Amino acid sequence: MLNLNSLMIGTMQPKVMAQFYENVFEKKPDMEEEGWYGWQVGACFFGIGHHSKMSGTSKEKGRVMFNLETKDVKGDFERIKKGNAEVVKEPYEMGKLWIATFADPDGNYFQLMSPWE
Repeated sequence: MLNLNSLMIGTMQPKVMAQFYENVFEKKPDMEEEGWYGWQVGACFFGIGHHSKMSGTSKEKGRVMFNLETKDVKGDFERIKKGNAEVVKEPYEMGKLWIATFADPDGNYFQLMSPWE
């Protein structure tokens, strides 16, 4: 079976994006080198770096979306919202899960989600 071990976001504004995700993850990058930033987030290494073929915001914001698991969706939602994240959808319940959706400075969507039971 394949193992997803990393995720990379290409951007024209790596410093802005790095500062944004530093606030989301509540920690400095674990790696910073030549315009690239990275964090170990659970089992996944999350990277941001300059990509010359990117411009503006994401054209289809919900096409690829990643989820950040938290036991406190509502609390983390309020914390991230205060960090000037764009709120796409306030916390809502779906079955036994809580979900909330944000957009980062490039317009990429990400969600806070309760752990799967």
